[in-house]
Amino acid sequence: MNRETTNRIRFVLEELVPPILRDSRLFRWLFRRYWGGLIDDLESFRARAHVVTEEEYADIYSALPRIQDGTDNSEACIARIASEALPGKILDVGCGTGELLRRLMAARNGESNEYTGVDFQIGDEAQLNTPGVEWIECPIEKLPFEDESFDTVICTHVLEHVLDLRHAIAELRRVCKQRLIVVVPKEREYRFTFNPHLHFFPYRHSFLKHVIPAAETAVCDYIGRDIYYREDRGPTR
Repeated sequence: MNRETTNRIRFVLEELVPPILRDSRLFRWLFRRYWGGLIDDLESFRARAHVVTEEEYADIYSALPRIQDGTDNSEACIARIASEALPGKILDVGCGTGELLRRLMAARNGESNEYTGVDFQIGDEAQLNTPGVEWIECPIEKLPFEDESFDTVICTHVLEHVLDLRHAIAELRRVCKQRLIVVVPKEREYRFTFNPHLHFFPYRHSFLKHVIPAAETAVCDYIGRDIYYREDRGPTR
């Protein structure tokens, strides 16, 4: 299932179904019919996010079936990222299967770029299918790089998952020399969901309040049911 399809499903569940029904026992029963006891595990995970251990965090993500093919990004977001990523050293934080990096490398064929992918769990799929990328397993809150190590830092569909949002954003900014690109889902919070998201951004300002202070030149746009944020940390060439 691609991102465009899941976005259509999300639009129905988040915008058309009244909250009183969306949080009802009926919807919990329906969700359980599809996902089983994982629905209860996800609810417990969010309720205990303030005390969850690193092992519990890793376990909940290991148990999740993959819904979307390859990448959580829509074609429109991929095209925007490919057009706005700067040449040089490019870091994808939360690289997942490596699909976004593969698409970037294909779109920017001929450029002399260095690509690095970071995630707290990197599977064989990413490493085998995307040669020419340096892969590093680590949490976003503890990026093992020097300050201003990368010309472009990309972080898509990650910040909604992290335990310490402000710290994660600070780390992205720390290792970014020129341009930071972030994508988060435009999503409302409900009790029962198919994901372990901890942060929800139904509006642009819902996200922007977490990146204070942001430069006046920062850009924050809706792309379908996603929020696209770009800021320049220094002069771009």
